[in-house]
Amino acid sequence: MLALLIVIAAIDGDAVRALWLGLAALVIDGTDGMIARRLRVKETIPWFDGAMLDNIVDYLTYAFAPIVLLWTGDYLPNGFLGAAVAALPLLASSYQFCRTDAKTDDHFFLGFPSYWNVVAFYVVVLGLGPTATGLILLICSILVFVPVKYVYPSRTKAFRSMNLVTTAIWLAAYAVLLAQMPDPNPIVIGVSLAYLVYYGGLSLYLTFWVPRRKVA
Repeated sequence: MLALLIVIAAIDGDAVRALWLGLAALVIDGTDGMIARRLRVKETIPWFDGAMLDNIVDYLTYAFAPIVLLWTGDYLPNGFLGAAVAALPLLASSYQFCRTDAKTDDHFFLGFPSYWNVVAFYVVVLGLGPTATGLILLICSILVFVPVKYVYPSRTKAFRSMNLVTTAIWLAAYAVLLAQMPDPNPIVIGVSLAYLVYYGGLSLYLTFWVPRRKVA
């Protein structure tokens, strides 16, 4: 439902409304799994595959809808090049969502976790041009296939409390920046980007450094 509303907002040319809906989707996505486990949905309706539904909703909300937003907002190159660039994240995410190990047993995302909604958010807030946007989409599409274990903020056990706190701060900064559009405060932007540095740095640390320490 939210994915459809994001697409409608994008077609209407209202990028900020689309991003507000994206924020609502993030909040819901961060809590629906915990609620489902608390209510024991698997035991109540065992014939219903909630994981498959979750993947369908996530693909539409975090891959398809954000790319539509970038396309309709003229944030991508014109013509065939723009269409090709737009197709890259959709194809990469199609592969990732079909991987049985996309979410690891120790609760990480394997490969760039299709955060195209986050990419679209920063493209709009920072006012990035088609060249920069296209380059980011290309790099992130490649990272889908690179086996880095990205933190799953609500489930990864390592540094879980810190992850939850910093993610909450990032969500708050997201809302503040949208409220400030079209003139977002540079300090709030800095706080928001600092979370990306933390998230990426922690993911690399847990992927490469921690296993080496255990072996040593």
